[in-house]
Amino acid sequence: MKLREDDEELLLALLNSAPVERGRTLELLDGEPGARLAARFGGTGSDRERDRLRRMRGALHDLIREAPGAAPGLEALLVDAALVPEVTPAGFRWRLEAPEHEALAARAAFAWAETVERAPGRLRACANEECNLFLLDRSRPGTARWCSMATCGNRMKVRKHASRKQEA
Repeated sequence: MKLREDDEELLLALLNSAPVERGRTLELLDGEPGARLAARFGGTGSDRERDRLRRMRGALHDLIREAPGAAPGLEALLVDAALVPEVTPAGFRWRLEAPEHEALAARAAFAWAETVERAPGRLRACANEECNLFLLDRSRPGTARWCSMATCGNRMKVRKHASRKQEA
């Protein structure tokens, strides 16, 4: 049940909008970068919309990381959102009804729900505990562990190799 073709891209962009760089969490939803991110997915980029996106990102992070009590946080953010069916000759199409500043965040939540239903266990946090990014594992065996093999994957393999070398 995709509302728009870029919903999965929106979900990953939102989840990964607080990367860790040199031990500090960056906030990519602030200011002009946040407004551009919102506009890229059809949002307004307003302060209220970006605040809602930050709150949705936190709720989705908690759900994906299976934090206790995460579901009520997401439910509270979706209280004013509804999917309304529109009948077309090809069947149903779903239209999101939500206040303007909440619509983009709601789309991300519906994209999360569709993703975990369609590909259970494939949306997950990077296995590097120092990383704050998420990945959607599209590999055939479903064993991807890192947001990027070139960065986190390489770092983790180098650490593991160094650890084995020290033990020997």
